[in-house]
Amino acid sequence: MNMFKPTKATTIKSYIDALPSERREPIEYLDAFIRKTVPTLKPHFAYNMLGYGSFPYKNYKKEIISWPVIALASQKQYISIYVCAVVDGKYIAETHKKDLGKVSVGKSCIRFKKISDLNMSALEKVIKSAAKNPGLEGAYEKKI
Repeated sequence: MNMFKPTKATTIKSYIDALPSERREPIEYLDAFIRKTVPTLKPHFAYNMLGYGSFPYKNYKKEIISWPVIALASQKQYISIYVCAVVDGKYIAETHKKDLGKVSVGKSCIRFKKISDLNMSALEKVIKSAAKNPGLEGAYEKKI
């Protein structure tokens, strides 16, 4: 089961071009914001969403896949930013929940209806922290 809204897109450009106009503007804005904030995280199209950076992750099939550190998706009711990063055993998005604005926060997901609901300076801190601490709790860790 795929939890992400299916899309025919195969690239960042085709994903953005396929969005309805009311979603295209905020997604383009957030895409530019993420790229500017963490230029070290390489943008790519991943799993029906926009991804930035990646880390090895063991999925439900026990396969090691390359999963985005930050991901951006247009869902049916809201926009989601996934922050796949942990500091001291705590998900970064959850840790900053109270600072992020009028948003809903799950362990690694920030959901909101419009950009004005989001505290951009808090999001900037979250994204920068994620770039330094990629991964998920219990994620695949390469043994050296």
